[in-house]
Order: sequence, then C-alpha cells, then structure tokens
Amino acid sequence: MTDMSSLHAKEPIVGAGLPMEPGSGRGRSHGTSSNEAFDRWFRYPAGFASDYVSLLLTELNIDKGNLVVDPFAGSGVTGTSARRMNYSFFGIEAHPAIAELAALKLQASPGDTSKLIRAAEHLVGLAESTAGSAASLLDNEAELTLKCFKPDVLARLVALRDLISNGEAESWKSYAKWALLGTLRDVAAVRVGWPYQNPTKAKKARFTDPLTRFRQRIEWMAADLRSVGSQSSSSTLHVVHGDSTDSGSWASLGQGAAHGCVSSPPYLNNFDYADATRLEMYFWGEIGSWAEMCRTVRSSMLTATTQQSSVGAAASASRTLQEYGDVAKRINELRDELQEERTQRKRGKEYDRVLPDYFAAIGKVLRNLSNALAPGAPVVWLVGDSAPYGVYVDTPGIIADLAASVGLKLEDDRPLRRRGQRWAKNATRHQVELSERLLLLRR
Repeated sequence: MTDMSSLHAKEPIVGAGLPMEPGSGRGRSHGTSSNEAFDRWFRYPAGFASDYVSLLLTELNIDKGNLVVDPFAGSGVTGTSARRMNYSFFGIEAHPAIAELAALKLQASPGDTSKLIRAAEHLVGLAESTAGSAASLLDNEAELTLKCFKPDVLARLVALRDLISNGEAESWKSYAKWALLGTLRDVAAVRVGWPYQNPTKAKKARFTDPLTRFRQRIEWMAADLRSVGSQSSSSTLHVVHGDSTDSGSWASLGQGAAHGCVSSPPYLNNFDYADATRLEMYFWGEIGSWAEMCRTVRSSMLTATTQQSSVGAAASASRTLQEYGDVAKRINELRDELQEERTQRKRGKEYDRVLPDYFAAIGKVLRNLSNALAPGAPVVWLVGDSAPYGVYVDTPGIIADLAASVGLKLEDDRPLRRRGQRWAKNATRHQVELSERLLLLRR
C-alpha cells in the first residue's frame, strides 16, 4: 500500500495572500450557508459558501464588470457572489434541477416582491382548504415520499405542490416551487439530510407546520430579491444546463472571454450528487424511478462515484489519459493499487474504475476552461483529497498536473480544513488524514 506519510502534508507553495476559509460562517461550519442570502433557498452540497467566494473574488483583483466563470456551478453560489460584487457570470451545471435553481437566483425578479408574498398567502390559504382532498390521493405518491412525512404534513405539501403546478402562483411559480422543495427536509419525519438519505430512520421534524415554513421561505426569497435591486446593464448573468467536459456547453463564450474562475468540482469521495436530490425530484414528479434518475440526471454528471462507473468507461478514460504522459502513469499506478485492494474484498467497490474516468473528465473541463480564459486570468478551485480503501489519492495535486498540461500554471496549493472527521470513530474506515485544499492556477 502507498506510503502516505508525506503525500498530503501540503504547505502553501507561493503564499499568494488568498484568505483561509473562515472557521465558521453564517449558518455553516463549512460549505453552503443555511442563513446567507440566496444560499438559504436550497442547501445543495457545495464546497464553499458565498461569503468565502466573496473573499476570494476580492483577493483575485478581477476588474469590476469582467466575467467570472464556474464550470461546476451547482446552486449558483459563485454566481450570486459575482453579481453582488458587480461581475458578469457564466456557469455550467449538469444537474437539470440544480441548474434551474441557479438560473432562478440570477434572473431578474418578475415584479414587485410584495406580489410574491401575496402569492404565497394565496397558496397557503388554498392549501389549508384543499389539504383534506389531497389526503385522499396520497397513495399515488412515490414510496420514498410516503416514507418521509407524516400523512397530515404530506397532505399539505401535496396540496401546495398541486396548486403551484396548476399555475396558482402565476409569474412566481418557480419561486414557489423552490420554496416548497426547500421546505421538504425541514418537515420530514425521517433522516433525509446530507450526505445520505435514510428514510428508515425516524427523527423529529425541525418544523411541524409545512405551510408556515413555506411562507417563511418565501419571505426569505422576497428579502433576498429586494437586496439585489436593479442589475447593472453592463453585467450579464447566465447559467447553462450542460456538461462542462463538452466544448459545446462553452460555445456561447468566446475564446479568452473569461477573466477568472472560482469553482469547486465534485470530490472523488463516492458522494452521489444525483441521489442527493432524489426526494425533491420524486416529490415534484420530475422523475418516477431510479432508472429515470440515472438516465436524466446522473448520465451527464462527472463520474465521481462507483455507482456511475463501468468497465467500458474506465477503459476509454484510460486511453484518453495517455496524452497526459507522466500524470497518466501516476493515475494508472493508483488504479492498479485500487484494483488489487478491491479483488481482496468479496464485495469491493469499483474505485479503480472511477479513478481514470474522473480524471479524464477533469482534464477535459480544464482544457475547455483554459480556452475560455484570457491570458493571466486566475483560477481558484476548492477540492478535497481522498483515500478509498486507504489508498491515498492526492486529487488536488493530480488536478494541478493536469492543469499544467493545458496551459494553467499552479501558483498556490494550500490546505483549508481537515476532512473525514464525521467517520473518525468508524473502526472499519481508513485512518488516512484528509484535507480540503485550495488550488490557485493562472492562465
């Protein structure tokens, strides 16, 4: 097994003055805030919060009005921070529902936000009166949905959903939809929080009345929209639902048009970003089966989990990686070590197949990003390392090597925080110390 004693003892290599991530923020110890404006609309897993993105953008010294890009836009954390600081923004997000949410945060409000409040009051009033009839139809709901809520709570949620779907919120429909989807985990009677959903384990709901919580979320939205005000006519804010490994997703950007990038790619840690939203997508009716989830959501997402891996994809990725020379050799050695570890287990997970597919995809994203950046443009990526089966994978270091091969120079690589403490007491888990790191690259 690889000697891991010195592989991940990283120190800043240049000391560019980039700020460390705050030890705590508004509503989070790390990751997306549950209280910060716009972040709080829906807490999708992410590597940072908007307050930290703002710190990074300040230190990168990008001229106001210039374009910031994010090839893993998620729920729009970088985008909303860029807007607040008077930058233009272009983001790409593979998850269709999350891309919709990011775009919603960045679009202009359809009118006076007091009308959003009135629309919510109208919806709540109707839902109170129609929840009884909705209760009689609950058997039509997905099994996962039925497991997550008490019947009276689910009846109110379904009544709201049907009213919104039928147009009762008028031009505020998308806002009402996401206020409702953000309410689901707040009122669930089982464990459906991050990082894994477990509807077999009961828990006390954080809020008992879904209609009151829905209205509170609408009030947050209205306040956040008011805080933005009118956008500068010189700023453009755009989110594409697409695959950032595909050059077609970047087509609307001219070569060299972007002046900076702040992003956090999926980590190589077997977290399933598609499955993370299964409850919301089942409830809204956007998917009706696991097969449909895989086909419509997971298929276009960067391979970072064993659930996405296949023999064919891994073989194709290994061929793609050959163009990267020594870094490909490094990846192949890790792949072989992981394969050996897997064969020693009766039901080992196929991390050896994920590894080449993940890094081949990252290489494509970096190439597209490099083409989109102007000379001298800075790139900040927040990413963690990993140790499947105890085999240490220096993900940030390998990414930096891939970046160098497409014209992006590494200027800094620094640790921000320790990772994996959630499972520190799990006796069957590896004891490799992991960290989240910040990479500063430059075109």
